[in-house]
Amino acid sequence: MPIHNMEIADQFNRLADLLELEGANPFRVRAYRNAARTVGGLPQSVTDMLKRGKPLTDLPGIGEDLAGKIAAVCKTGHLPLLEEIEKRLPPALTELMQIEGLGPKRVKALHRQLKIESLKDLERAARSGRIAELKGFGPKTQAAILERLGRHTGQVHRVRLADAEQIVKPLLEHLSAAPGMEEVVVAGSFRRRMETVGDIDILAITARAAAAMDRFVSYEDVVEVSSQGETRASVRLRSGLNVDLRVVPRSSYGAALYYFTGSKAHSIAVRRIAIKKGYKVNEYGIYRGSRRVGGRTEAEIFDRLGLSFIPPELRENRGEIEAAQEGRLPVLITLDDIRGDLHCHTKATDGHDTLQAMAEAARSRGYEYMAITDHSRHVAMAHGLDRKRLLQQIRAIDRLNEKLDGFVVLKAIELDILADGSLDLPDDVLKELDLTVCSVHYKFDLPRRQQTERILRAMNHRYFSILGHATGRLINEREGYEVDLERILEEAAKTGCIIELNAQPTRLDISDVYCKLAKELGVKIAISTDSHTTDNLDFMRFGVDQARRGWLEAGDVVNTRRLPELRKLLRRA
Repeated sequence: MPIHNMEIADQFNRLADLLELEGANPFRVRAYRNAARTVGGLPQSVTDMLKRGKPLTDLPGIGEDLAGKIAAVCKTGHLPLLEEIEKRLPPALTELMQIEGLGPKRVKALHRQLKIESLKDLERAARSGRIAELKGFGPKTQAAILERLGRHTGQVHRVRLADAEQIVKPLLEHLSAAPGMEEVVVAGSFRRRMETVGDIDILAITARAAAAMDRFVSYEDVVEVSSQGETRASVRLRSGLNVDLRVVPRSSYGAALYYFTGSKAHSIAVRRIAIKKGYKVNEYGIYRGSRRVGGRTEAEIFDRLGLSFIPPELRENRGEIEAAQEGRLPVLITLDDIRGDLHCHTKATDGHDTLQAMAEAARSRGYEYMAITDHSRHVAMAHGLDRKRLLQQIRAIDRLNEKLDGFVVLKAIELDILADGSLDLPDDVLKELDLTVCSVHYKFDLPRRQQTERILRAMNHRYFSILGHATGRLINEREGYEVDLERILEEAAKTGCIIELNAQPTRLDISDVYCKLAKELGVKIAISTDSHTTDNLDFMRFGVDQARRGWLEAGDVVNTRRLPELRKLLRRA
């Protein structure tokens, strides 16, 4: 049974949480968290690496001991050390840490002082007011816990897009090998490239439907078969994802693909247009009365309804239908439009590769430039750069640029926005840089107005270039901090500040909705990977997916520009 990267990362994160609850050495805890981040951020499957005989010690930060533990999980599905510690601690404590704002230290305090061992215990303690009485908590924290408990219990299980990809890819390969299989494609929210996926809809064309159904339900990752018929089957995978497979005839393939891609709101709006024009649209085709007049391709449906072809990423009923009627759909950005990456880390702080390795990896992807944005001094855990070390890095970049041919490393830094809105390093060193990525990394709990003013003050600084991961969210892990992003975008439009679309699959920050608002306001976007390894540079495609959902064209994104034009955009008046 294949073990997916997200499962390995989950086990190492749980191990780190439990070790921290036990008061283990912080460096040991951090090693397991780093291992989780490394594995979770890999574009390739660790299981496949082992099959190919590639040493896991080649991975950044993975020594012999960690490599052995990862290999054990891949082989058996279990991490013995995790199981050993789970026997010593109440199992529900890890569930408590899924509540935003409850890290290991707070869970430990709740467990020791109030004997809380479950979500029900937590809710009872919060409603009775006992949590507010604990040192380090208080009434506001207690109220926040209650609010987050309500959100947590009402959540529908959704998987991050990048994790869904790693689960779906081997399944598609498995189905493609079925006898008589002609085509297999994923529809639904996965095809629309939503940042999270709730379930998977797969369509297939084959002359041997029964063989396809049998191969599907016998896939080694299937833990439950919900239904199996002649042309449709539904299963649940070990990851929790529900997957439907439908075999459709070639003549209805386009109609089925359109129907099952959705979204529901988009489909309803298009069906209303069809009815007004005397048509009926369903998963089998487009009909005039009882006569089928199209459906082999999606384009046939759009043509019949007088609509320009609407890319799947736009099908959310957010104005795309009206734009298709009027011939003003955007020419969406593509990965080929990207000329460089403006947010990358090296071993100088919390990255895992050298300056030269990062530059060579970016150049090998056909880029013309990249910005090295190691952390500034306030991020002490990442060994952030102070003035002296940043100047040393600037000189190192100058030396490297002398050797590079047709590629430029831009001198930059990821600069902390301090609580008062000032920046983390003095102007006399910032003026030596080509750009800054300015980010909030602490005091996420400031009130909305105060957090907004903090960022706005920073944006008025002459050496502020790009606002990094503007809401601070981590998808499925942490809500963003309270901030008036609309006001920030309005200010960015006035000042010429650039807003980052962080392409890390755990962030995808800003959202598609705010990408569209930025475009409408005339705010420029930088799609950047926030890479901590050379492999992370491949995350650019997730940023481009998000940008496409936000209606962005190449002209809306600064790192589609050649370097001279980019430098002009980076200059503040």
